[in-house]
Amino acid sequence: MASTAGEVRALLSSLRSAYAATPTKLKIIDLYVAYAICTALIQVIYMAIVGSFPFNAFLSGFLSSVGTAVLAVCLRMQVNPKNKEFKELPLERAFADFVLANLVLHLVIMNFLG
Repeated sequence: MASTAGEVRALLSSLRSAYAATPTKLKIIDLYVAYAICTALIQVIYMAIVGSFPFNAFLSGFLSSVGTAVLAVCLRMQVNPKNKEFKELPLERAFADFVLANLVLHLVIMNFLG
């Protein structure tokens, strides 16, 4: 049991030191993803406690939060300087794609609401 706790501490310190080298832009995107996921979890907890009478309202809010988180992860992948796949992609283009995809997502969500 002691070796497992030591391994967990070593893993956490390794992750902490690796994340300290992450650029600030990526940390901000990570916070946005965490916020979107927390919003989705709060909606699920609220639905479990109160009920899901207008189910399409719950579903649209949940899908909006999860969809926004997925799009933010895609933005993070494109903006990450260590990712070789998107080396030629300008940062402005990646952000414009993110904004346009969010606009389309939320137009679909608004259409789903009725």
